[in-house]
Amino acid sequence: MHITVLGASRFGVALVRQLVDADHEVILIDIDRSRLDDLADGLDCAMVCGDGTLPSTLRDAYGDGSDALVALTNQDDVNILAAIVGRSVGYERVIPQIVRAELMSVAEELSLDDVVTPHESLAASILSNLTDHSEMDTDMALHRDLRIANHAVPGALHGCAIKDLDLPENARPVAHAGKDKEVFADPDVTLSEGDHVLFVVSCDDAEALTKVFAKDQA
Repeated sequence: MHITVLGASRFGVALVRQLVDADHEVILIDIDRSRLDDLADGLDCAMVCGDGTLPSTLRDAYGDGSDALVALTNQDDVNILAAIVGRSVGYERVIPQIVRAELMSVAEELSLDDVVTPHESLAASILSNLTDHSEMDTDMALHRDLRIANHAVPGALHGCAIKDLDLPENARPVAHAGKDKEVFADPDVTLSEGDHVLFVVSCDDAEALTKVFAKDQA
């Protein structure tokens, strides 16, 4: 497939890497020349410096044809506008990232049926994976710097609240699974032995987080 990715954000770069690894032809667009220069040695794809909301830029990337335009800048309005312009240029499929929920109705009105909603998708995935308490399924890489880690609560932490855990600086509890239900992590929730807590943690602090939940702690 020939795919155009707009936005050299972490999400955009991660997608480009996966597409290239899967032998797709990729063109990365970003308005920041220095950002593209920094990425040039590490990404085996074509690059276009320009405003991805302009027809001229998208036509340059479209070339003789492209299967999809994926807009992954950090600005929802830019992504939506790029998708609309991309559709007029001739992209067979346009996929904008939208983070702000209030803009979803706008996407629907514009018939943008393929939308990336990372926060909602991640939340749904977290709660789904927690139902089987699978550490293998929930301990996964995000965008190279972060990990999702699922830890079981040992007896030594029975009765503690999440807010009282001695967590490393770059660890954020996002979901809690007790015996009967899974919910988003509330700092005041009291933990019971055997519960699971799902975290987003920096790779540098992952080991320190594991030690917090070590079963042999005093």
